[in-house]
Formats: sequence, structure tokens, C-alpha cells
Amino acid sequence: MNPRSGAVGPLVLLGCALLLVLGLFVGFRLVTAEADTGEAAPTCERRVVEKDDRVTSSLVSVDVYNASSRAGLANRVSINLQRRGFLAGQIGNSDSKVRPRVAAVLTDDPKDPRVRLVGAQFGSRVQYVEPDIPVDEGSVTVVVGDGFRQLGRDVRDTSNDRRFTVCLPTVPAA
Repeated sequence: MNPRSGAVGPLVLLGCALLLVLGLFVGFRLVTAEADTGEAAPTCERRVVEKDDRVTSSLVSVDVYNASSRAGLANRVSINLQRRGFLAGQIGNSDSKVRPRVAAVLTDDPKDPRVRLVGAQFGSRVQYVEPDIPVDEGSVTVVVGDGFRQLGRDVRDTSNDRRFTVCLPTVPAA
């Protein structure tokens, strides 16, 4: 047996203990430090759509709620609307008392060009109903029912009779 081997064991143990204490110290500092989040970047770019400008699907956000007995219907409708250029809004099960046969747009203003453009996706079977649940001012809210099978004719733009502002999502710079 080597005479120095007896001294190596305690030195290794001391080194491990120091490493543990250092790790605990650094870990505690990381856990208790304030996060440097920087400035919050804007999530959207505000754009004014003037009267007589065409309203395109890329300017309209659509919230879709499911009032049917089919699971996932709101998600499928939202995806199909996105394929037509609409911006995705909220999706989920409907809390509204409105139970449309096919689809209903919840709106106070059925003549709004954004509402008309979304309604055109569902064809003549769409209903326009006063909202009985909170609706987002920046989105068009649709409730789909058991009679919904597929979207109607693909309409990507419509005429505009008013000035309004939209909030278009931005992609943050890396």
C-alpha cells in the first residue's frame, strides 16, 4: 500500500464538500435573482383601414366557439378559416345560450364589413345574433352548431363603408 493514499481520501471529500457549497450558493443566487425581462415588445401593429378600402380576410380575427355535441369542431372551423387567410382568435366551447343549427355570428352590427366577410364563409345558413356573452371588440365571434358540415364559398374580401382600426399580430425580432 502506498503511504500517500491515506491522505487522498479526505482531500477528495473536502473538494466534493466545497463543490457542493459553491453549487448551493450559486443555485440560491439564481433562484432568488430578479429576472431581466427587458422591455415588453408590442404584440400587434395597429393599422387603420380607411372607408372604401377593401377588407381582406388577413385583417379579420375570428373567435370560434362550439355549441355542437362534436368535440373539436371549433378548432377545425378555426383552422379552415385560417387557411382562407383569417387570423386565429379564441377557440373553445360556447357559453352562449345561442344554439345555431349551422352557425351564428354574435354581433351588434350585422352590416360591419368584417362581420359580413366572416358570415359569407358560412353561406346563407349563417344567423346574425345579438351577443349574450362578452365578445372581443377586435374579433368577429362565431358559434357553430350541430348542423355545420363545411365552410361555404371562399370569399377573401369585401367592400368597406367605414373607417376602423385593426391590430395585426407581429413576430418579435430575435
